[in-house]
Amino acid sequence: MDRKKDNLKSLGQKTVYRDDYAPEVLETFENRHPDNDYWVKFNCPEFTALCPITGQPDFAEIVISYIPDVKMVESKSLKLYLFSFRNHGDFHEDCVNVIMKDLIALMDPKYIEVTGLFSPRGGISIHPYANYGRPGTKYEKLAETRFNMHNPA
Repeated sequence: MDRKKDNLKSLGQKTVYRDDYAPEVLETFENRHPDNDYWVKFNCPEFTALCPITGQPDFAEIVISYIPDVKMVESKSLKLYLFSFRNHGDFHEDCVNVIMKDLIALMDPKYIEVTGLFSPRGGISIHPYANYGRPGTKYEKLAETRFNMHNPA
């Protein structure tokens, strides 16, 4: 399969890390199996962002699971995108929702969910969860079901 037609800019190039929130680094490639429903899952255990109030770092594992349609996110660009949060100030819940919305805008997946497993600070850990299913499809029902059955513990 020829990947050159995907026009990927980051893959195979010297890595340049952004020090500001940079959704523009996200890239996609064509899903070779859009007729199949299947899960793609990313575990990103080294996510960091800054508390917007104190400026202290927050550490998390971000878990992204999605059912692709035509486009898929390229993993190196996703890594660079997530790294761009390193000096970005946002609350945990905002990070998870921004990541999900940026990926929806990028790929228009059939279904996506993002979970942030943030490490404790001050004795409290926060695990925000957000999901989306394409409206008017069976994936909208999937989103509702998975949201209702989500176990935040």
